[in-house]
Formats: sequence, C-alpha cells, structure tokens
Amino acid sequence: MEMQKNFLNYNKMINSYRNLVKNSAGTLALAVLVVFVSSCKQNSRYPASFSPEESMKTFQFAGGFRAEIFAAEPLVIDPVTMQFDEEGNAYVVSMLDAYKPDSVKGRDKIVMLKDLDQDGRADTAIIFADGLREATSVLPWKGGLLIAAAPNIMYYKDTDGDGRADQKEILFTGFFTGNEEAQITNLSFGIDNWIYANNTGQAGEVSYTRKPDAPKLKMQGSDFRFRLDRDEFEATTGPGQFGLAIDDWGHRFFTSNSEHIRQVVTAKRYLDRNPYLPSGLKAAVYNISDHDPIMYQVSETPYWRQTRTDRRNKEYQEKKLDRVEYARDHFTGASGGTFYGGDAYPEEYYGNIFTTDVAGNLVHRDVLVESPDAPFFIAKRAEEERDREFIATTDSWFRPANFSVGPDGNLYVIDMYRQHIETPLSIPEDLQADMDFNAGNTMGRIYRIVHQSNDKVKWVKPDLNNATAEQLVTTLSHKNQWWRLTAQRLLLERQDKSVIPSVKKLFKESNDPRTRLHALYVLEGMNALDADIVKAALGDAAAGVRENAAMLAERFPSCQGSLAQLVEDTTSLRVAYQAILSLGAFKDKSVASTLSKAVLLYGKSKWYRAAVLTSDAGLSIELWDELAKRGLLNDMEGWKSDFIKELSEVIGARNNKLQVTGIIERASKIPVPEVQAAVAKGLSSGLRNVKGVGDEAKEKLKAIAEAASKESSKALEDLKLLYATLVEK
Repeated sequence: MEMQKNFLNYNKMINSYRNLVKNSAGTLALAVLVVFVSSCKQNSRYPASFSPEESMKTFQFAGGFRAEIFAAEPLVIDPVTMQFDEEGNAYVVSMLDAYKPDSVKGRDKIVMLKDLDQDGRADTAIIFADGLREATSVLPWKGGLLIAAAPNIMYYKDTDGDGRADQKEILFTGFFTGNEEAQITNLSFGIDNWIYANNTGQAGEVSYTRKPDAPKLKMQGSDFRFRLDRDEFEATTGPGQFGLAIDDWGHRFFTSNSEHIRQVVTAKRYLDRNPYLPSGLKAAVYNISDHDPIMYQVSETPYWRQTRTDRRNKEYQEKKLDRVEYARDHFTGASGGTFYGGDAYPEEYYGNIFTTDVAGNLVHRDVLVESPDAPFFIAKRAEEERDREFIATTDSWFRPANFSVGPDGNLYVIDMYRQHIETPLSIPEDLQADMDFNAGNTMGRIYRIVHQSNDKVKWVKPDLNNATAEQLVTTLSHKNQWWRLTAQRLLLERQDKSVIPSVKKLFKESNDPRTRLHALYVLEGMNALDADIVKAALGDAAAGVRENAAMLAERFPSCQGSLAQLVEDTTSLRVAYQAILSLGAFKDKSVASTLSKAVLLYGKSKWYRAAVLTSDAGLSIELWDELAKRGLLNDMEGWKSDFIKELSEVIGARNNKLQVTGIIERASKIPVPEVQAAVAKGLSSGLRNVKGVGDEAKEKLKAIAEAASKESSKALEDLKLLYATLVEK
C-alpha cells in the first residue's frame, strides 16, 4: 500500500512539471526538473549502487576464495534461486513480483542461461516461462521443471526444443498466498526419493490434481513433501522459511529470519502417532547454532533501520520492558541455507552449511559436529571465521538470497541486488518517504565462488540426459553430491529395472557409504528392496546408512530383531534415536522390553523420552512392568520422575479404563512416594484434557495433583475414587 502511495506521489510530481512545460519555456522547466531529481538523489541517506564488477571488488573472503561473475543484468533480474538440470543448463527464477502491489503481480519469469562462447559467463538468456505470480523455486523433473509459485506447485516442460515451456500442468494447489516471504518454496530432491518444500508452517488446504478424490491436506504448522512416482503427498515437519539444506544422509536444515540454522529432529509422521504427547515433548525442530544471533557485518547500518531501532528501544525503556533491539550484527534476514556437497573446495568444506543474511549483506558458514548428548548436530563457526564471515561486503545493495552448488562443484551465490530488501510493511511510514523500494528492480547478479586450489580447472558440461542406465549407476559413485543425486533422480524417473543387479552389486561393494546409501534408495525407488538388503544396511559400518536402514526396516517385520539391536547403538545417538522411532511401527509385545532399555540408556534426554512415547508399546502397561523389572522405579532421579509423570499423563489423556486403573493399582503397591506422586500428577493432568470432563471434576483433579507431593498415597486413592465416578458418567 505504501509503495502505491509513493508511486502516485511520484506521478503527481512528474505531471506537475509536465504542466509547467506546457505553460512556460519548456527548456527551462525541464532543466529545473533535472536539477530537482538530481538533488533528491544527492541528498539521499542511502548509498548508490555498483556495477557487478565494482561490487565484486568489495567482497571480503575469510579463506582463499574469489568471486567470478556467472551472470548479471539484464540476463537476470531479481534472481532468487538457480538450479542446474542434467544437461548443465542453469534455470534462474526472477522474482519480479517482489514487494509489488497485488495489482501488478504476475511478472515473474524463469530463464535458462547459456554460455555460448564458453568463457565461464552466461551470455544468453532464453525465457523458459513468464507471466508467473510469485515464483520462488524450481526443480528439474522428467525433462522439465517443477515450479513453486503459490498457491501452486506446477510442472512445465519444453516439448518442441525452442527452450520455452509449452506443456503446463498444475500438480498441487491450495498453498498460502499471503506474505510473499512465507510461501511454498525450496523444492529439493532428497536422498529418500521424496521431494521436499518449505511452507513456513502456513495454513492451506492442498489438493493433488492427479488424484482429485483424495482428501485435502491441511498444512498449518507444517512443511510439505511429495512423490510423483507414487502419487503420494503429505505434511512434514516444519516450519522452514526460505532456505533448505539436505545433507548426504537426508537430515534437513532450514533457515528462519533470526535463527539461521535449525534442524529437523523428528519426522511429523512419528509425532502424529500420539496426539496426547505432553506439550514439553512435542518439539520436532531445534536451533542447533552455538553462536546465534551474532554475525559480523561490515556494511553500514541503513538509516531507516537505525532510526526504527532507536525508537523501539526508547519505547521499551519507557515501558520498563526487559527487551533490547539491535540494528546490526544480529541475524534478522537469514536465508538460503544450502548444504555444500561439491568437490571443488578443500576437504574441510564438504558438509558445511552456507547461509546468507540479506540484511547484513553477507554469507555465513557453519561446520556441523556431533552433539554429545542429543540426536542432532551442533553448528559451529570455523576457526578461521571466529570473528568474521565467509563473505562480507561494504556494498549495502548486495542481497544474497540463495545458493546453488553446481556440477563443477563450486558454490554459486544468487544476489537480488537491491537498495532495500525488506517489505514496506515492517517499516514506519515516515521513514519510507525517501526510500525507493523499486531501486534495483532491473538488477541481479549470480557469482561463482572459486577456491584458489581449483582456480584453473575447466568445467565440463554434463550430459546425463544421454547417459545409459549403467552409466548413471556408475555416477552414483561421484564425489560431487549434485552428480549422485541427479543420477539417482534420473534412474527413478526412467525405472529401467535392468540395472537392479548392478545397483545391488554397488551397494555390497562400494567403499563410499554415500554411494551405498544412494544404491539403497535406487532399489527402494524401483521396488526392489527386500528384507535381506535392509538387514545388511542395518549392520552397515556407516551411521548414516544404518539410520536410513532403520526407517526402511519399518516395512519388513522380519527386520524387527535387527532393528531392536540398534537401540543399543551407543556409537551414534542419531541411529539409536531413529531405531526407537522406527520400532513404533511394530505391535509385537517384545517392543515394550526393548523400549524399556531405551528409557534406561537415554532417558535423561527429553528427545528420547518423546520417541518412546510416540509408539503404542511406549504407552502401555507392559512398558511400566518392564521398567519395574529393570529397577527404574526403585529410585526417582529427576529425569525418571519426569518420565513416569509423562507416561501417566498420556495414559490419562487417552482415557483407556484398563490402563488408567491398572497404573493406579500398580503405583499404589510401590512404596516410593516419588513414584506415586508422579503418577498422580501425570494422570490428573491428562484426565483434565479428556473431552467431557466437567469444570468441577477438573478442579478436583487439579487439587489432587497439587496434594500429591505431600500425601502421594492418599492422592492416588482420591484419584481412584474420582475416576470411578468419571467412568460411570
């Protein structure tokens, strides 16, 4: 709305001078206009733009890197993402709709860049698709592109060879269309053959046009994933914003404004098994950074941001609020999180996560290390970047929104290059008066980041589209993740079953665990998995292979015994965690015994307690009995009491009469007040959430819980009597 006002005011100014030209000496009037407009620019509080070459010279690198221009305006304008297809063609999404009023949206386009003279810089752009509204992401698929442009995910393909899409299909529709910074985006092909997309947790009811009778999928609080080879789609753990990194083993990391790297710890499908989980155990995502929110910015603080921050801090002080806002050096515009799986940089860069901050004009790098006590990573700064960023610049127009890792193994930085990147909705109106939100809307750059050790290596353009199926199998052993994933995707698309023996041989004989995992999922994608292959994977030397095998084992009952052994895999906390979750797929009574071991081994962590409680066996009286056999109920360390309370709360909320009365009776016979108190508190809390329990009963349950610490046995007896009346009603 404010942008429209500014545009109208500008038009009024121009029209007034046009009238002046008509009614006086035209030359003099035009001269006055030129001087007026020029003086406005000279008095601007905001720095001027640079050419691509000038901007590149301002980059400050932490290591032995340099930037090269891969593409720039006018070939690319407002670029937000770039993907290479199997032939090495680079497809760029130009989000020309960014920060435009609804009345002028629908101008986004996708261009295919070509380097005809092979000098390393794109010199031709073919418009693959235009007239798109708020396009944010593309992904190569079956010779065309999947396109995320809310409310849709579409499939476009060029069938006549002119470079322009002529086949167009809406696949999914119903995604959130509000704030353009929170729409469906980041289409990514995962190692598990699913295609993932960030949804920022926004509401929406999504339908799949190829299965019109399928129920609409509610998206609130979730991200999205789908498989076109099997016509499957579902909500998945979120909410990720703009930036999705998937590592070699399928772990997802995403960015979200001030939290620049968060990891998906628990898949939504496991948490959904138990809708009664206590609120303290429902977390599925974790901020893994050990250095948030600090970043090291070298560009100047924008005038509007400093002024807005000063005003807010003054208001906080006047209201005596314990709150401080920072105008710089703190992540506020984290974006584009990307996993580096290339082979053009020194070995220590492989597996790093790169993230931008568009407000801070920088590129940040995280090194992932194992957490000593939880099933996720810790993101740390590299030693050489303790007090600086991977890339920082004094050019405040540098707006690195995203990355791509190319077939050449280099990191490509996608720079929207704008004077202002923030939405006008977040800026006070009076500060917008001298801000031109259109400044830079004819610009855009893509930089190739090259390391000095690989400076003279010439890129050979891929031609995987013409590769045989056997050649694609060989490519699964490539050092560069782009080549491996592209080969896997093409094998999935082609479904050439003649290569299954070669893939099985690769799984058995490859020395690279990444290749073994690709082979495993190629077999999965061709419906060629069997229990013996999965059992072999469960015993693999690499933790990442075992972790994925645990998920695949859920399909094979004969794998339950091998899966149970992984619960005691103390060499990898993530493997043990996944094994606990995957065991929940089985209904065998022996699962309770295995889960009781898990509680004893890992119960100090709430993540593992939650994993146990997602399964039916983890919510049963049998689990209680197994814990009693193993002596857990003999003493109540802090975490043990917490778990008994959590287990009791879920049993209460489920309101199964046999289980509720059964746990009361068992707890009453244990002469440990802490056990009795934990059961009374947990059951009371759970029962208060049962549908149909009236206000009077809720107050009695609350009173029982409050009295439990002082008179635990009496609290249990009172609870038993009260529950009898509740059941009768």
